[in-house]
Amino acid sequence: MWLINSPIGRKVVMSVTGICLILFLTFHCCMNVAAFFSGNAYNTICAFLGSNWYAVVGTLALAFLAVCHIVYAFILTAQNRRARGPQRYEVTSRRPEVSWASQNMLVLGIIILLGLILHLYNFWAHMMFAELAGCPTTPAPTDGFGWIQQTFANPVFSILYIVWMCAIWFHLSHGFWSAMQTLGISGKIWLKRWQTIGIIYVSILMAVFVFLVLSFWLGFAPSFK
Repeated sequence: MWLINSPIGRKVVMSVTGICLILFLTFHCCMNVAAFFSGNAYNTICAFLGSNWYAVVGTLALAFLAVCHIVYAFILTAQNRRARGPQRYEVTSRRPEVSWASQNMLVLGIIILLGLILHLYNFWAHMMFAELAGCPTTPAPTDGFGWIQQTFANPVFSILYIVWMCAIWFHLSHGFWSAMQTLGISGKIWLKRWQTIGIIYVSILMAVFVFLVLSFWLGFAPSFK
């Protein structure tokens, strides 16, 4: 199957899964906006999702997309390294048109993966998984607002999350327009436009997440439920 065996097919899989993950981040960002105004509003959203069948199916689908994206990222990186051979050791300068993010996508991806594991531990394991397994937690599994307060009251977690979000910004600022280029939704005119749109879009997403962390860490987020 060309999506698996062909280098172009692998790039298409990377692009499609990447766009789907960006759409999920957009949904997650919109959901988190509620936490700025009301803990009750945020917990209502958490209760709507929770461990309901559609949320579980969505989580499994999201996990499948993430695993595909990660596996194909390692495959493409290994493939590119083999194609370049020993030349990669001879060239130390970077061409001006090549972004830093594009040369360090694997490193950024590893940081993002480690941050994802931390995020799953802090939230998914204590919320959806705990509810499915019937494990008692404090706060309760359905108290998403309480978990946000507890997690980001810890300065170590807050700093790690900010580092994670910076890595996501670099990763997506390149990945956004690169996906459009791979899928053919680009050209000489639209390439710069997609790069600009991508930077603006990703910057807004990450700014909301960082502001959420800082607001709960520094204590100017709503403390009421």
